[in-house]
Amino acid sequence: MGKYFGTDGIRGEANIGAMSPSMVLKVGQAFGLLLREKAERPKVIIGKDTRVSGYMIEGILSAGLCSVGADVLFLGPLPTPGVAYLTRGMRATAGIMISASHNPFHDNGIKFFDRNGYKLPDAEEAVIERLMDDPQIEARLAASSDVGRARRIEDAIGQYAVFLKERFPRNMQLDGMRIVVDCANGAAYKVAPKVLRELGAEVFCINDDPSGFNINLEAGALHPEKLQEEVLRYRADLGIALDGDADRLVVVDEKGNILDGDQIIALCALDMKSKGELRHDTVVVTVMSNKGLDLALTAQGIQVVRTAVGDRYVVEEMRRRDAVCGGEQSGHLLFLDSSTSGDGIIAALKVLEIIVRTQRPLSELSQVMHKLPQVTRNVKVAAKPPLGALASFQKKLVQLEAELGAAGRILVRYSGTEALARITIEGPELHTIRAYAQELEEVLIADIASRAKSS
Repeated sequence: MGKYFGTDGIRGEANIGAMSPSMVLKVGQAFGLLLREKAERPKVIIGKDTRVSGYMIEGILSAGLCSVGADVLFLGPLPTPGVAYLTRGMRATAGIMISASHNPFHDNGIKFFDRNGYKLPDAEEAVIERLMDDPQIEARLAASSDVGRARRIEDAIGQYAVFLKERFPRNMQLDGMRIVVDCANGAAYKVAPKVLRELGAEVFCINDDPSGFNINLEAGALHPEKLQEEVLRYRADLGIALDGDADRLVVVDEKGNILDGDQIIALCALDMKSKGELRHDTVVVTVMSNKGLDLALTAQGIQVVRTAVGDRYVVEEMRRRDAVCGGEQSGHLLFLDSSTSGDGIIAALKVLEIIVRTQRPLSELSQVMHKLPQVTRNVKVAAKPPLGALASFQKKLVQLEAELGAAGRILVRYSGTEALARITIEGPELHTIRAYAQELEEVLIADIASRAKSS
């Protein structure tokens, strides 16, 4: 992580710190200057989710970009993967998504895409940070005659909807299927129901009335409880939960059971292998994925490769290995034969394709993987000292790892976007790993506090 960039762009509370108006202006100017090295007159498209602060941020970003000679096209509310698609589809120099993903409305963020729809590498993020901190940045503004222009694109949702429908087999329809969609009051509130209805499904929507303040509020992929109820109430074949910018997916089967990203990856990867579509028989996931995924896939001859947390790192590794399937347990699902970024709607269409083709219910299809018991604790921290420098914590970690042995694993990391440490433990017995997680949390908090006092 850099000074301003986390694991997925720049993120923070809107109107404060890195997301204050003055900083957002610098972001726009710095990104525009980076792009001027690639194109004489850069064209940048900007999309956003439904947060109230998005209106302010898109205007300030546009001002920064135009001030250094870049032109801007506003897309309006659109999923993050829609911005990635239109960046390459409209032959733009780059794309920007204004979103804090699954965070509450008071946060916002800025994600960047290159001309091919991929997120920027660390090296280019570092250049943007250096330019933001350059006290002479205003000396590089464009001449009055070279200031950029900004205008709105009216048919962005329609273009993205056509792209999505083309990802579904032409010889298939969703006629007769009943689907409940939780739009999280976010960026997909129009396009997700539209696509599914136009493919023939009967669609029931919840959380599809964004106010600017209710995005992700007890809704979407992080809170699928209401979706479970609605699937059972409507006797639906499937429930789809997206997050605020629709780049992640959680699914509910017809019996009300939740399937996370790991289970969806297992289902899709095994189906792709059976059809000869799983390139190099390789799947890329992060260190957070459940060990049960490895067991399910390796038993069928599929190699599982792990990366650091963050869908951008998964994409980078997939491109390096020429893989087409990967993702995160959280629901960022990547199919590089269809999209350059995680796309919750495309992932849902992949699942629906399997259901339609096999004529089997999702509750039966999902049995391809069995998760090991897993506990994750999100620990609020006042600071993020290197975990390796916390002596008592390391001693406890080594002790517990020895007790678990090969039957489980322990992963501890700091969040890249929040003041949290995440402790994840997997093992054969739930009560045991819960106790281990509690012990680790207590030692971690004490160690961080002790280090703060001594410094």
